Amino acid sequence: MVLLLATAAALGWANSAWRATYEIFWQWPGHDPSLRWWVNDGLMSIFFLVVGLEIRGELHDGALCGLRQAMVPLVAAAGGVLTPALLYLAMTSNAGLERGWAIPTPTDIAFAIGVLTVLGKRVPSAARVLLLALAVIDDVAAVLIIGLFYASGIGLPGLLLSVAAIAMVLLFQRLGIRSARAYLLPGAILWLGLLLAGVHPTLTGVILGLLTPPVLVGTDPPLRRIQRALHPWVAFGVMPLFALANAGLALGSFMPGSAQTATLTAAIVVALVIGKPLGIGLFTWATARSGLISLPAGLNWRGVVLVGCLGGIGFTMSLFLTNLAFADPTLVTAAKSAVLLASAVAATAGLLLGRFVLLP
Repeated sequence: MVLLLATAAALGWANSAWRATYEIFWQWPGHDPSLRWWVNDGLMSIFFLVVGLEIRGELHDGALCGLRQAMVPLVAAAGGVLTPALLYLAMTSNAGLERGWAIPTPTDIAFAIGVLTVLGKRVPSAARVLLLALAVIDDVAAVLIIGLFYASGIGLPGLLLSVAAIAMVLLFQRLGIRSARAYLLPGAILWLGLLLAGVHPTLTGVILGLLTPPVLVGTDPPLRRIQRALHPWVAFGVMPLFALANAGLALGSFMPGSAQTATLTAAIVVALVIGKPLGIGLFTWATARSGLISLPAGLNWRGVVLVGCLGGIGFTMSLFLTNLAFADPTLVTAAKSAVLLASAVAATAGLLLGRFVLLP
C-alpha cells in the first residue's frame, strides 16, 4: 500500500500545477550524482541486499535448496523470462529498441503478493509459495542480466578494488566477526569498486547478500536477523522513494508521440500482460506433460494461470532496468509509462480472474 501511495504521489506531483518542480527536485543539483542518482544507484543497493539475502536463504533452506524443490518455480520462471524477452524482440526487431529486451522480464514481488493477499484465503498456499519462489528466481535472472548485459565495460582498477573488498568480507567471516556494522567498510569499498569498474554498483547488495552465511556459531542465524532489520527500511523507505523518484510521468506520456515510442509501448505491454502468463503457463505445462516435474500438493492449473497473470506485474525492477536500457529521455518516459500501464492491467486481470473465474 505504501508503494502504491508513493506511485500515486509521484504521478500526482508530475501532473499538478507544480509539475516543473518534480524534475528540478530529483535532478538537483542538475548533474549526476543527482538526488535521483543517489536513490537509484545508492539506496537501491540496500534493496538489492535484501534480494541477495532472500536468494541466499532460499538456496539454504527454502524453495531453491534442492533441484527437485526448485524445478517447478525454476521452469515457470524460465518461461516467464524467456517468452516476454523474445516477444519484445520480435515486436521491436526493426525499431532500434533491442536494448530494452530485459524490461518485461521481472516480477514485482511486493505488488504481486499484495494482489494475491487481496484475494484472501481462497488462494491455496502452494500458489503463494510458487509466486514467491518465481519472483526470487526472477530476481536472480535480473541480477545476472544487469551484470552481463548492462555493464559499461570492466575497468581493471575498480575490479581489483572489488576483489579486495570481497576478500575483506571473507576474512571478517573467517575471523568470526558477526557485527553487521563491521561489514559496512568492505561494503562501501565494494560499491565504489563496482562503480569504477563500470558495473552497476547496486550489485554490491546482491554480492554481500549471497556472501552472508545463513548459520554461524550460535543459535541466531545472521541471515534472518539482517533480513528482519532491513525489511522495514526497504519496504517503507527505499522502495517508496524509488517509486516517488521514478514514477512521476505526465499523463500525456501514456500516449505515444512517435512510431518508435508506440512500438516500444506496445512491446512492453504485450510482453508483460500476455508474454508473462503465456511463458509461465506453457513452460510449466510442457515440462509437467513430459513427466519431468509434477505440481506440488494443493496447486492446480488454475493456480498456475493466476500466478502467471500476476507475474506480469513488473514495476520496481522493470523501472530499474528501463534506466539502464535507454539513455534517450523520450524512450525512458515511454518505457516507464508502458511498465506502469502493463502492471496495472496485469494486477486488474489477476484480481478479476482470481475473484470470478479461477478460484472457488
